[in-house]
Amino acid sequence: MRRAALLMAAGALTFASACQQPAFAAEKVVEAPAAARKASEGKGLKTAIFAGGCFWGVEAVFSHTKGVTSAVSGYHGGTKRQADYSLVSSGVTDHVEAVKVTYDPSVVRYDELLRIFFSVVIDPTLKNRQGPDRGAHYNAELIPLSAEQRTVARSYLAQLRKSGKWDAPIVTSVEPARTFYAAETYHQDFAAKNPRHGYILRWDAPKVAALKRLYPALYRAEFRRN
Repeated sequence: MRRAALLMAAGALTFASACQQPAFAAEKVVEAPAAARKASEGKGLKTAIFAGGCFWGVEAVFSHTKGVTSAVSGYHGGTKRQADYSLVSSGVTDHVEAVKVTYDPSVVRYDELLRIFFSVVIDPTLKNRQGPDRGAHYNAELIPLSAEQRTVARSYLAQLRKSGKWDAPIVTSVEPARTFYAAETYHQDFAAKNPRHGYILRWDAPKVAALKRLYPALYRAEFRRN
């Protein structure tokens, strides 16, 4: 795993210096097109799951998105016994790092969340990796939690594949929903709690900045804490 190793000591976290990580090219921001198929989800809060590499950055972006009421980092795809950071990060489980996003569709629709996700969170041409992180647990996946979300997700992926916005084939997939397990407490609101952490500065702060630049009407300066 490329992300700085997590070390527990006296109830606090100590991190290896980000400067010790290998150098990687900066992630490219590609503004995805607005969805042709708009989500129609009715009234009330809705929930969807997004897997997009390290969950710190996925959570950070959606926590700065208007209409999102909760963004919880966790694990999706494996068993309850496997839902442990040391196991997941070793690559021996069936889990991907994921974020469960609860949102108000009267403020931000599911298709708008998809557009943000593909524009500033992930590179949809990458399989089993994002940014500096490698392994199947960093695969980018859409996990809809309703029939409407599933229809919109599939329609949007088909639209993106025809858009010509990316130089390589889009490999992000729509996956069936399984049990989502919240990650350990120290992973929640990680970017807000550790704004000067090397990984956050290098990989995740630019994603939040891109959200603000590309979608100012949906950007919220205040971090939505869980």
